Order: sequence, then C-alpha cells, then structure tokens
Amino acid sequence: MSEPTHPACLAYLAYLSLGSNLGDRACNLKSAISQLRAGGKLRAASEFYETQPVEVTNQPWFINCVIALETDKTPEQLLTLALNIEAGMGRVRQSDKGPRTIDIDIVLFGDEVVSEPGLSIPHPAMAERRFVLQPLAEIAPEAFHPILKKTARELLAALPEGQDVRRVDRSL
Repeated sequence: MSEPTHPACLAYLAYLSLGSNLGDRACNLKSAISQLRAGGKLRAASEFYETQPVEVTNQPWFINCVIALETDKTPEQLLTLALNIEAGMGRVRQSDKGPRTIDIDIVLFGDEVVSEPGLSIPHPAMAERRFVLQPLAEIAPEAFHPILKKTARELLAALPEGQDVRRVDRSL
C-alpha cells in the first residue's frame, strides 16, 4: 500500500456507504456502524433506506445508509477496518455484487483521490447509485466529488429515474 498523502495527526471526514440484504438487515447496519466507531468519531448517520438491487437484480432488497466518520486513519487503514468488520460479520464474497450480510464502501475521504489496487476513492460508481447519493445528500448535501466537481445534491439531481429507494424505520 502507498504512503498516506496526509499527516496522520490530521482528521479527515470520510463518508462510508453501508448495505445489507441478508439476515436482519437493519441490525447488521447498526452493528457495523457501532464497530466503525473504532475508526474515528461518528459525525452523522443517514436514515435507513430500502433499495432495489442494482446490476444483479435476482436477490433480496437491501437496506442502505451512509455515515460521516471523522478519522485520523489513512484511507488504507479505514479500508482494512471495513474489510475486517465485513469478515467478522460473516460476509462471504461468493459472487461479485451478490447477496451479503454487510457491505461497507468508502465513497469519499476528504478531498482525497486514491487509485490503487483494491481501493478507489471517490468510489467509482457512487455517481450512478441512488442508494448511495440519496442518504449522502441527506446528511451532507454539499459533500464534494473531487473528480466530477459536483456536490452530492447535484449528483443526485442528475440521476435518471429508476433505482427504487425508500426510507424505512430505523427500528426495523
């Protein structure tokens, strides 16, 4: 992994997208959020949204959310934490984009742009995914995509119709 591009003493605001479509989906999200606190200070968490699967559509619907985490970790360290949480919660990567107990993606990390094997920030598909942009725009409408030079609100407004996303009660 590459050396961090920022001093370790500085805190960055990272936005992470979480999703689950196996087991108790809401409980899985709550557990992952709790565990992600080991990576920094939770600054915001969106409502939960039930979302239609994208690309691989023959699977259960997801519950998704986005959190804002203030962290002094590097993007690589935060990714390692996310992957460890996924593994600890029983995520098995049997097929690309298939069903999962938990999925944690770093979608933005300050204004950093990272492109290395296994880690791309901003997340390469975030601008096409309503299940990421709707909860992101809820908690951080001005979050800025450093490559596309647009805010979360602008990216959400530019999406074509489709991708069913509906808010659900967090106490599910």
